Amino acid sequence: MAKLPTMFSLRHLLVLSLALNVSLILRMVYESEEGSDSFCLKKTVMSSGVEEGHIIHKSRLAISPASSFANSTLTDHPGGRDRVINLDHGDPTMYERYWRRMGEKTTIIIPGWQSTSYFSDVTNICWFMEPEFEKEVVRLHRVVGNAVTEGRHVVVGTGSSQLILAALYALSSPESDEPISVVSAAPYYSSYPLMADYQKSGLYKWAGDAESFEKNGPYIELVTSPNNPDGSERRSVVNKSQGLLIHDLAYYWPQYTPISSPSDYDLTLFTVSKSTGHAGMRIGWALVKDQEVAKKMTKFIELSTIGVSKDSQLRAAKVLKTVSDSCEQENFHDGESFFKYSYKIMEQRWKLLRAAVEGGGLFSLPKFSPSFCTFFGQETESQPAFAWLKCEGDIEDCESFFRGHKILTRSGRQFGVSPKYIRISMLDTDENFFQFIDRLSAIQQ
Repeated sequence: MAKLPTMFSLRHLLVLSLALNVSLILRMVYESEEGSDSFCLKKTVMSSGVEEGHIIHKSRLAISPASSFANSTLTDHPGGRDRVINLDHGDPTMYERYWRRMGEKTTIIIPGWQSTSYFSDVTNICWFMEPEFEKEVVRLHRVVGNAVTEGRHVVVGTGSSQLILAALYALSSPESDEPISVVSAAPYYSSYPLMADYQKSGLYKWAGDAESFEKNGPYIELVTSPNNPDGSERRSVVNKSQGLLIHDLAYYWPQYTPISSPSDYDLTLFTVSKSTGHAGMRIGWALVKDQEVAKKMTKFIELSTIGVSKDSQLRAAKVLKTVSDSCEQENFHDGESFFKYSYKIMEQRWKLLRAAVEGGGLFSLPKFSPSFCTFFGQETESQPAFAWLKCEGDIEDCESFFRGHKILTRSGRQFGVSPKYIRISMLDTDENFFQFIDRLSAIQQ
């Protein structure tokens, strides 16, 4: 029997096998999920889940290791390895297929005469917020159990980016002798430094890594949990007496991380771009405990954009209602709940990525321990919206290395750490993601 050449080790064969399998996946015709037995979601009614006339059905996730890629939006693309794969941005196009399936459930008709006024509810601190949007925000948090809404003021913004600026404005003092320091623990969201310094405000100023911050006096710490870019759970690290905290919880949803308890902070930010995948709506919201802070945030938005698009708010309200309905209704006739669907996709993608990385020795990924998720009623693992990949060995500039293979990522430098790290979006289309896995496997052969 002929022997394989000595240059082919067992590891090489495993990598080659993975590449071939992914190539086959790229050419598969995906079937509808309606008949899939690989995932089942058992609904149980919790005795404590009756609020305001609603019965909340908690979802229990039963995960099979044989789950299939029935969610695909893939079309066979002949460009192959000559095509540039852009995974730099967290563009959540992965969710498009689900919302196409929902059809008329998320369709709204807006008459031409509607939204002629600046005002939505003059009795509300956030006077430009549509009452229906606020109602669905509160309902969704109650269904998921990821945030306390009682005793909070809801402030709507044009995405969480505007709300971050509004929060910095609201927490700063115009009477201070110098700008208040803004910090976040590295690796921090790459836009934080740019947002804090872009307008060269005399109210606040970027002061770098919270881990090394030693200045006395007031400061604002941005706490992102799960963290963008590395997916880790975060708490404040400075912990000085004059600190003010902004909790950015854009990814605190069950498809990305186990929901351990409702977040209960003074100022918390969320966005539809990562919760439901509707980045183009440009809608986010803040849950604010202090009334004066909520007023100042509202004033900032009034001065910068004179409110937030009513059309976008109404669309967002419809989407959030559909998500809550899919979780609350015991028999959701059009298939599975939104979070079950999303969890399954993220689980599948992370399994493929880990298999590709572990097939060679060039790269490494962070590991996460499973913990109990109150939404699914069982232990689940974190599967972040971004992969925080490290280039091992002699590769010093990981972003340049991947760019040489026509894969665009974001360098660790932009997150305040070593260029040996890169951030990779896990939320792109199936076509881009599977071709990325195929190319990643080929790199290590």
